[in-house]
Amino acid sequence: MNELDPQRLPVHLAVIMDGNGRWAQQRMLKRIIGHQRGAETVKMVVEQASLLGIKYLTLFAFSAENWSRPALEVRALMTLLKKYIRQETARMMRKNIRYNVIGDRSELPDDVNETLDEAIHKTAANTGMVLTLALSYGGRQELCRAAARLAQDAVSGKLSPADITTDLFESYLDTGGLPDPDFLIRTSGEMRISNFLLWQLAYTELYFTDTNWPDFTINELHKALADFQSRERRFGMTGDQITQRGTLLNA
Repeated sequence: MNELDPQRLPVHLAVIMDGNGRWAQQRMLKRIIGHQRGAETVKMVVEQASLLGIKYLTLFAFSAENWSRPALEVRALMTLLKKYIRQETARMMRKNIRYNVIGDRSELPDDVNETLDEAIHKTAANTGMVLTLALSYGGRQELCRAAARLAQDAVSGKLSPADITTDLFESYLDTGGLPDPDFLIRTSGEMRISNFLLWQLAYTELYFTDTNWPDFTINELHKALADFQSRERRFGMTGDQITQRGTLLNA
């Protein structure tokens, strides 16, 4: 297992959990079996991220585009999601983890929304890691929702176009109040972000692994985080500027 510097972990880790279906198909199993195994990986990553002291973990659990999958698979995924939330809420309370959800929740079944509301309410006072589930989520759709709300407030006179800044716009996003991800992990070998957090990933470090999500282990997680710690994040500055800035901060 890679030795990690606790002072250089990402504050906000985002994950595109890909490869459940492929994992199942490679073993000639039903796709839902892959999703069930993937849920076990979710439990491990949530627990590890919390133990490591990562403050924010955002998981791409169900995309806006996933509604186009076969109806039977979608129903099975919604059932699995509800079961996961119900089973894990007690653990979230013990671990002091707070639930959060982003995405178009109006598309979710009523019973799933009720389960989410209950979990969010129960964990609202927790002060540890914030676990955000992206459900029925799409980055372009989120940007459109934010622009529509911003336009409505401008029309109603709550603000003028001159008031609009990047900080103000961010407050209208689903992720308002959350810091941008420092690090994004995507499993299963796909090297794209698939309409995930399009605004928020502007300066995020990206990491792609061929490992399918059900096979993503603690060692794989630590390997990814060690890779993050090997990088120099410059945010448009030069390496010399970053070094000088670090020297001043440590003086």
